[in-house]
Amino acid sequence: MDRETDLDYLRRTIELADEAVSEGNHPFGAILVSDEGDVLCEAKNSFAVDLGPGHAEANLARRAAKSFSSDTLAGATLYTSVEPCSMCAGTIYWAEIGAVVFGMSEKQLGDITGDDPENPTQNLECRTVLGSGRRHIEVRGPFAELEETIAEQHHKFWNYAVTSSPDDKPDATQGRIHLVETES
Repeated sequence: MDRETDLDYLRRTIELADEAVSEGNHPFGAILVSDEGDVLCEAKNSFAVDLGPGHAEANLARRAAKSFSSDTLAGATLYTSVEPCSMCAGTIYWAEIGAVVFGMSEKQLGDITGDDPENPTQNLECRTVLGSGRRHIEVRGPFAELEETIAEQHHKFWNYAVTSSPDDKPDATQGRIHLVETES
């Protein structure tokens, strides 16, 4: 696929990430595209239901592995707004998806989220995880054209004070909702 096509699919993952937030989840989205350019499936983060392992890329890879042949998956590309973490990269590898394209790096996400307990991101590039396997998976990203948009989306979501309740849900238009308890 050419760069402009990659950018178009990545923009869709950003939209899915916004949808995830509006549903009470973290801002991550992913799509799987066939080698003919057809969108095979989409997935969003599902933290509200699945907690830590509810990542968009892992959700998509598991669904795709159940739904498509290994030949279809080998020719397919997984697009995601943020570089897949090590768990997602492993799931993508085992699903036998042929390529990964991401908008913003995991390192940049870690710089944004800091020590947030809901995102204890590792500083481990997906290229390292995917490159250690026995089959080649093409990786493209990050894309400078979208990094600022994706970073802004994550700053809006993750930059908040320590919450008093794990049940506080994010608001898609106002960033994270949170309560800070103070002593009177």
